[in-house]
Amino acid sequence: MSATFFPQDIIIKKRDGGVLSKVEIDFFAHGVAEGTFKSYQASALLMAIFWRGMTPQETAWLTDAMLHSGEIIDLRDIPGAKVDKHSTGGVGDKVSLILAPLAAACGLKVPMMSGRGLGHTGGTLDKLEAIPGFRVTLSVAEFRAILQQVGAAMIGQTPQIAPADRKLYSLRDVTGTVECIPLICASIMSKKLAEGIDSLVLDVKFGRGAFMKSKERALELARAMVAIGQVSGKPVRALLTTMNQPLGRAAGHTTEVIEAIECLKGRGPADLMELTYALTGHMLILGGAAKDEASARRQLEAAIANGSALEKFRQMCVAQGGDPRVIDDYKILPTAKLFTEVRAPADAKGFVSEVDALKCGHAIMALGGGRAAVTDQIDHAVGIADLIKIGEPVGAGTRLCTLHLNDHAQSFRAEALIRDAIQFTPTAPTLEPLIQDLIQ
Repeated sequence: MSATFFPQDIIIKKRDGGVLSKVEIDFFAHGVAEGTFKSYQASALLMAIFWRGMTPQETAWLTDAMLHSGEIIDLRDIPGAKVDKHSTGGVGDKVSLILAPLAAACGLKVPMMSGRGLGHTGGTLDKLEAIPGFRVTLSVAEFRAILQQVGAAMIGQTPQIAPADRKLYSLRDVTGTVECIPLICASIMSKKLAEGIDSLVLDVKFGRGAFMKSKERALELARAMVAIGQVSGKPVRALLTTMNQPLGRAAGHTTEVIEAIECLKGRGPADLMELTYALTGHMLILGGAAKDEASARRQLEAAIANGSALEKFRQMCVAQGGDPRVIDDYKILPTAKLFTEVRAPADAKGFVSEVDALKCGHAIMALGGGRAAVTDQIDHAVGIADLIKIGEPVGAGTRLCTLHLNDHAQSFRAEALIRDAIQFTPTAPTLEPLIQDLIQ
């Protein structure tokens, strides 16, 4: 793209609080993708945006520029409503593994492009790769074929999709600009719009184990992404949900895959199923498969009860090279060598008042199940299972969780973090709602 200005002109303008034009933003995004806007210049502009912010119009232009920096998948020839879901991430969040086949069983097409975990936040791709043979790196042609055949496909971002985002995402991580709302919006929405979706449901989390710690910041992010959807002509709904304790009773990779399959068999934890039904229900409404939340819920419960959602999961495994036998034999998954039960101390009495999601996430990292850097290797076998929940009764020796580990040395730090994460109170605590708001 030709320009009548230089990168430093744009950097200085934003540094001084100016509003960038569409041409300047296009030059930035395409320059990053093509390498003409150097990484050190991009880093400087990211920091200027972090401090000075962006107007809603600038954010929409940045999203559009990043979207058009690469390929946009065209799914119009595939029959059915194409609806996806995105979560801002947390601990124990394996909803996508349940939601995608569940929505497909109810007639939607779910083109899901997911990411990997970093730090204490688990990634959908990593969990899927715990299934032997499961391929998340697919060509667009393969992605389209599986979507048409099965109704759901779950892959990683291809090099052709929003290449500006791929470069800026890594720069944000190393420049301390990750939590900038305009940059988050542009990153998430450019990738999602590039999938060829008709509509999108967002799970925007807040709390100790979430990216956004406060409800106010999460609400700001949710409204910004819904607004970008409106500008792009794509209906978007966002649920505001809490992430103060892990979702479900398992966190890790193998442990979460098992829990997801158990959900598809109708044996899932109440909080995990509540959120899964809510998110998938809004997908059905946006996709025209249900008229309201009540009718959506009935369809979803039926798809679990009659086994059609589990069958979709099996079909997706086969189509993406995974071993479908894991559905009936969890030992096929990477399995830990050692198991340690963490039990309540002798003086414990009353109820669980806190299960700190961030500390639980750090415990998984201590076991080797997380990444400090994108290039780090993870151990799929380690994790947490049978985790106690806030509000449950506790006494001396009550099992708080089971640690799956491959090295005794790892257990000391992980167990200390779990004990610090779980607090007790003599009386039953007031439980906060898991789902706190709907933005549309």
